[in-house]
Amino acid sequence: MRTAPTILHLDMDAFFASAEQAAKPSLRGKAVVVGGLGVRGVVATASYEARVFGVHSAMPMAQARRLAPNAAYLVPRFQLYRDVSEQVMGLLRELSPLVEPLSLDEAFVDLEAGGTAWDETSARLVGAKLRADIRAVTGLTGSVGLAASKMIAKIASEQAKPDGLVLIEPGTERALLGPMSVRTLPGVGPATGDHLRRAGITTVEEIAEAGEDELVRLVGKAHGHALYAMALAHDDRPVVAEREAKSVSVEDTYEVDIHDRVRVATEVQRLADRCVVRLRKAGRSGRTVVLKVRRYDFSTLTRSETLRGPTDDPSVVSEAAARLLDSVDTTGGVRLLGVGVTGLADYTQEDLFAQAQAAAGELLAQEQAEEEGVPETVTETEAPAERRWPSGHDVRHAEYGHGWVQGSGLGRVTVRFETPYSGPGRVRTFRTDDPALEPADPLPLVAPVPGAGGAAEDAGTASGTAAVTDAEESAEERGGQAGPASSEPASRPKSRSGGAGDARSSP
Repeated sequence: MRTAPTILHLDMDAFFASAEQAAKPSLRGKAVVVGGLGVRGVVATASYEARVFGVHSAMPMAQARRLAPNAAYLVPRFQLYRDVSEQVMGLLRELSPLVEPLSLDEAFVDLEAGGTAWDETSARLVGAKLRADIRAVTGLTGSVGLAASKMIAKIASEQAKPDGLVLIEPGTERALLGPMSVRTLPGVGPATGDHLRRAGITTVEEIAEAGEDELVRLVGKAHGHALYAMALAHDDRPVVAEREAKSVSVEDTYEVDIHDRVRVATEVQRLADRCVVRLRKAGRSGRTVVLKVRRYDFSTLTRSETLRGPTDDPSVVSEAAARLLDSVDTTGGVRLLGVGVTGLADYTQEDLFAQAQAAAGELLAQEQAEEEGVPETVTETEAPAERRWPSGHDVRHAEYGHGWVQGSGLGRVTVRFETPYSGPGRVRTFRTDDPALEPADPLPLVAPVPGAGGAAEDAGTASGTAAVTDAEESAEERGGQAGPASSEPASRPKSRSGGAGDARSSP
């Protein structure tokens, strides 16, 4: 291990929720929960205000609503999170060529490789400047851990939360780890933790005292050796700039179990197409197609088929997924479906048979139509489906400017018109098919440079016309479903949460 704390671990604070609070002035300082809002949705991120009520990541959304019924519940805006993440990762790459992203909001940095830190003093200065730069560029906060190894740096960033910096001096790692729970160590989950607890081992120091042989006997050879090394604070893993993806997959959980076999097949085809889109965006191909099915009783089945060579052809992946589905019994209903591709490569070996088969089918259909004199198919125009307005997503109104969806239902959508650079904005309700209301792209969280135009001008429109005080807000801010627009004053004491539908906020 190195002798200076030059490995930095950055973890943005409640990233998704903090980004939403920064974008929505009316939610700052209030409980915000981001995740799937359906019956089977789960919490992706909870703001620190929501965590006071016991809400945390990976919790079922229904449980979160019981714990914090007045929180603002928002659908994730991944485009915004990716944009902010790119800004943060750009700042990290200025410090070192060795940046190892773990997710959108978390990364390791080898400061020594970049020549930006070589001892405790320089590392602390770099960490402090990074936190200031992140706040200036994104308006958000991040916690920084500094240590001589990746494991200890990550533990340090956890101790620094929220919005702090902790540096662990080399040589003090054993004393730090000793009294900590065994669950602190990477790879020790609930099952391994319970197994160790039954053996009388509850702290990291007790792991070290148990000895390597005893750990191998308890948890197996590979895990036992690794666990003993971590308890002694031995971690020589390098910071790796690029971590190669091993698979590409997509999956959906359905609010109501799907019983119709035809619809199940349709969903599998749709997932296969989405999977190929991701595969192509990554510039990869894959050789093995994997189908995942979770049935009504929570039992999960996986089936896979290995092709003759790597492919990114949507028809090949779809056909393989359909064949795999044929071997799965979906009687009783399906609650989750997923399609993935593994065995990734950066080249493709086209499935010529599949392509030829598709071309032959099209030619045969054309010839039959010509011989039989089949008239040209006329497609009937269907009535347009009602537009969906996910809670928390951006919109723009021709008259009122930029805003975000507070809730929708019963043919109505409630919008709060505010921007990251304005005060709390006015709330108005519209019909879901209002032609003046359109989806919009997220605005930057930090005000653009004056005169830059574009988003800055849009933001100016909203901030100049929509900023109001609580006393000016209309009765449209009541909870529950969005109601019709009204200019009448509220008939009861008004909640300061200011939300309709799923975007309620705690006082």
